[in-house]
Order: sequence, then structure tokens, then C-alpha cells
Amino acid sequence: MSSVNKVILVGHLGKDPELRYLEGNVSVASFPLATSETYNKDGKKIEQTEWHNIVMWRGLADVAAKYLTKGRLVYIEGKLRTRSYEDREGIRRYTTEIVAESFNILGRRSDFEGPANPASTSNATTTTTDTQEQQVDFKENEGEDDGLPF
Repeated sequence: MSSVNKVILVGHLGKDPELRYLEGNVSVASFPLATSETYNKDGKKIEQTEWHNIVMWRGLADVAAKYLTKGRLVYIEGKLRTRSYEDREGIRRYTTEIVAESFNILGRRSDFEGPANPASTSNATTTTTDTQEQQVDFKENEGEDDGLPF
């Protein structure tokens, strides 16, 4: 039987994506995403916020760096990935990230107006609902093989 590693998040960017380039000019963008849930405890409304580390690769990273900004509401689909690294003191550390495979920018139509309208790009599709909300969808280019294992 196969296993499933799938994450779906809807939240707000904690800061603008940080775009960097690795060996071979491979782009990677990363940013924190906040998700919140509200519950009642003893008749009191409590809001709990979780922070998630989001990582996007290649073309998806380039699009994210161009159109995502701090505070923007996004829907992200991806998978969990845990990796290890050594810090400056030589101590092995572990971090868990969400490696995004696609994202949708959520919000009102007015959120998309302006000089950098993502709906005008060739790799974006838009959907308008009766409530005048607009959604812009971005997906990682499938079938790309640049030799990287991820």
C-alpha cells in the first residue's frame, strides 16, 4: 500500500518571500505562513496561531517572489519534509517545512488590481465567483527534470 504526504494550508504570509539561487541557477523561495484557529474555552474566545515554514522551488519560487507579499492570504498545497543541518556551533538541528507544489492567491478582486496583476501572466489562471472574489492559481511545472532529487 502506498503512503500519502499531503498538506493543505490557508493562511497569511508572515513576510515577503525570500528568493535565493542555488548551484545551477535553481531558484528557491521561503517564507513563514500563519494559520489561525479560534475556539471557546470556559466561555472565552481563544485564537491560536501556528507558524509554518514554506519552501517553493524553481518556477513556482519565481512566481511567488513576484506576486506574494507579507499579509497576503494564500491557499497552499504541498508535502511535509524534515531535513537536518549543522548550526554554527556544529550541532545537528532538524527542521520541518512544507514544500509547496501549488498555491492560489485568495482575496477580493481589488487585491489583484495594480501594476503587478498576476492574472496577466501566462502561467496563471483566474476564477471569479459571484461574491466578486478572485482566485489566482499557480502550479509547479510538471515534468521538469533538472537532476535534483526534490
